[in-house]
Amino acid sequence: MPRRRRRRGDLAVAAVLAALVLAAVGVAGGDGGAEFDYRKLSGIIIPGFASTQLRAWSVLDCPYSPFDFNPLDSVWLDTAKLFSAVNCWLKCMLLEPYNQTDHPECKSRPDSGLSAITELDPGYITGPLSSVWKEWVKWLTFEIALKLRGGPSLVFAHSMGNNVFRYFLEWLKLEIAPKHYIQWLDEHIHAYFAVGAPLLGSTEAVRAVLSGTTFGLPVSEGTARLMFNAFGSSLWLMPFSKYCKADNIYWKHFFEGKGGCPHRQQCDEAEYISDYSGWPTDLVRIEVPSVRDMGAYPSIMDITENITSSMECGKPTLLSFSAREVSDGTLFKTIEDYDPQSKALVYQLEKYYQGDPVLNPLTPWERPPIKNVFCIYGIDSKTEVGYYFAPSGKPYPDNWIITDVIYEFEGALLSRSGNSVSGKPNNSSGDGTVSFNSLSWCKNWLGPKVNITRAPQAEHDGSDLQTTMNIDHHHGQDIVPNMTRAPHVKYITYYEDAESLPGWRTAVWELDKANHRNIVRMPVLMRELWLEMWHDMHPESKSKFVTKAFRGPLRNEDCRWDYSKARCGFPEHCEYRYIFGDVHLGMSCRLKKTSTNLLQQYL
Repeated sequence: MPRRRRRRGDLAVAAVLAALVLAAVGVAGGDGGAEFDYRKLSGIIIPGFASTQLRAWSVLDCPYSPFDFNPLDSVWLDTAKLFSAVNCWLKCMLLEPYNQTDHPECKSRPDSGLSAITELDPGYITGPLSSVWKEWVKWLTFEIALKLRGGPSLVFAHSMGNNVFRYFLEWLKLEIAPKHYIQWLDEHIHAYFAVGAPLLGSTEAVRAVLSGTTFGLPVSEGTARLMFNAFGSSLWLMPFSKYCKADNIYWKHFFEGKGGCPHRQQCDEAEYISDYSGWPTDLVRIEVPSVRDMGAYPSIMDITENITSSMECGKPTLLSFSAREVSDGTLFKTIEDYDPQSKALVYQLEKYYQGDPVLNPLTPWERPPIKNVFCIYGIDSKTEVGYYFAPSGKPYPDNWIITDVIYEFEGALLSRSGNSVSGKPNNSSGDGTVSFNSLSWCKNWLGPKVNITRAPQAEHDGSDLQTTMNIDHHHGQDIVPNMTRAPHVKYITYYEDAESLPGWRTAVWELDKANHRNIVRMPVLMRELWLEMWHDMHPESKSKFVTKAFRGPLRNEDCRWDYSKARCGFPEHCEYRYIFGDVHLGMSCRLKKTSTNLLQQYL
């Protein structure tokens, strides 16, 4: 994949390619004969935004601080230098907004290999996420994985890593002959796991652009805004309309040549007759100084040319912007007179997105042409879906303040202020970072008939399992299962289709209360991924997808002590077996049988 300017050297590079190390263990067949091993199976991990290490490539002396930057010193994330020399640290972090070059005094580059995703400071951004990946990754790329292991890869992308993978697929489509494109994918990629994918963008990116989002770092929101706006790839997370698409890339390349005109957006009629561009509400409501001597419905150009610069002239005007007006730059053009960064944001949108020679990523994504696609995300968390902004009276980057926040939660729209909210709430809410309509866009990848299963996330015996077969699914509409939920039980809902596209499978997994940033380290997700991969690759598997009828312990760590019954839980699988060094009863609960034998029941 070519090195694109908007990703060079910034936090959102997030395209560290690393391979899963799957246990190369022999698994006996049902008859105790043939053996099966996973040594040919590798995987690619593509982390999300701000999930890769940056290191200094130059010397920078930091005055009035005991810390300086030397080549190969950690930049992202070195909290000691962040605390003691924030201005010096920023020189190594920020890029020039227009040409995406380094600061004249400091140069930083992404790290490579395992350290790129395993050496971020614990507790910040990824934190425990890195410690999980450290256990199952090894440096490999698609071609190396194929040559060394002899089989296709599993692609595991988290958050904005899915956008990186999408761009790779579109670039590949233009680089090789069309008849070889599907063949290449079949040979190199067995399955794609899209985890927490912001398929229609995230409203949190709007907050980061106009106000700043600290991600828990010990910096001000203004400093966080400076960083976010310096990276051209930050706009990759901008929310956009589900009704607007770009020109066909093949028409552009064949008839206009590479590097031609920008991707012109074509919006369906639904964009103009429906409200909110397919989102729950308007994403941005922003106060600007009042406008005098204008028509009842002034144009955007009229507003930007005639708004006075003083808030003392009268009551400010409240302007609303939909997802389409955010992604096409209308919002930033409107506030250009009041925000010095807006002109650079418009430039980045036009050059790196609308003018990209491969893809305008701020457009809906169709199902990738990969044999097995799994879309996985969390639901039912309180998630921001809209903001009210007003001028603060301070200089950039603190020139806007958030006066109110709109949330989606459990099928309703709420405001931080308690005021009523107009809009069309989703059937559920998002994962705390990305809204439900953006996460669940991948349901459009399912066919006209879908099988739905709901099961508890914890180990279970199948007594609380709910299944509905051959549910009608209409493209563009959400699928709402007619199923119940027991109080205080977290479920995982599977939507599966293995019939509409011969030889291909598509599945969507919804995990109750799974947080966007922590989902990749959830034991439940690790378990389901492992079982699905093991089932897919086993020669004796009988069903299209792994059974959901029960979930028992697969490791000693899954066995626990049941205090209510004074014994180990799951007595059919676990037993009390003390080993010196155990410090509590749960540690002494261990599997009766080996994992190999337990896995046979999932075929």
